[in-house]
Amino acid sequence: MSSSPLIQPRTDMGSGFPTLLRKELTRFWKVGFQTIAAPVLTALLYLLIFAHVLEGRVQVFGTVPYTSFLIPGLMMMSMLQNAFANPSSSLIQSRITGNLVFILLPPLSHREIFAAYILAAIVRGLCVGACVWLVALFFVPLPVSNVLWVLVFAVLSCGIMGTLGVIAGLWSEKFDQLAAFQNFLIMPATFLSGVFYSIHSLPPFWLAVSRWNPIFYTIDGFRYGFFAVSDVSPWHSLAVVAAVFTVLCFFAMRLLASGYKLRN
Repeated sequence: MSSSPLIQPRTDMGSGFPTLLRKELTRFWKVGFQTIAAPVLTALLYLLIFAHVLEGRVQVFGTVPYTSFLIPGLMMMSMLQNAFANPSSSLIQSRITGNLVFILLPPLSHREIFAAYILAAIVRGLCVGACVWLVALFFVPLPVSNVLWVLVFAVLSCGIMGTLGVIAGLWSEKFDQLAAFQNFLIMPATFLSGVFYSIHSLPPFWLAVSRWNPIFYTIDGFRYGFFAVSDVSPWHSLAVVAAVFTVLCFFAMRLLASGYKLRN
């Protein structure tokens, strides 16, 4: 008896991946007002409020004005939140609407599925970050000291949150579970990561907590690319960020390979 075409060995190794990637890119691009413009507006409001209140009262790294210090943190915060939102919302919506089967039926490997979701998350995060930076230039000039450091930390950081988004999307069966993941894990870790302050201004306990927060290293290393100064060594930050990304990728691909909560 001949096998069904849906389970025959693959002959075209690259046909499914670009289709899924294009679908994930198109999904957020078609609602760009919500997925790109809204996060940029939120970051702008943070910038206006905090810069107005604290500019001239707070200096960091010795000579860096507070508004300039704040912008890379807001860029990274926006990138992280949107990189997480892209795969997590896609997976939970696909599960609830019942069209997740259209991802599982084609001959796509778990690596291709993972890569498509992560690349789309990185693209969305980078688009939001670039837009925040361009808008911020209207308020204060912010030249980049080292473009390579900025790009490396931006890509790895969006990759981390995109991978967490995949994990959260696989684990969550309802929107309130996904919201709990965001509210009780992502949001506290983001706000305790030095977006609005240097961690050396914190009391000893919270300073120690921040040093165990991987998101702190994404922001601190990213900020180093703008000012060539940081709270910790950029190589230390790079090692932490790369290690976290590697571990999360391995874990997420194991979940996809096992069909965790996908094939029930």
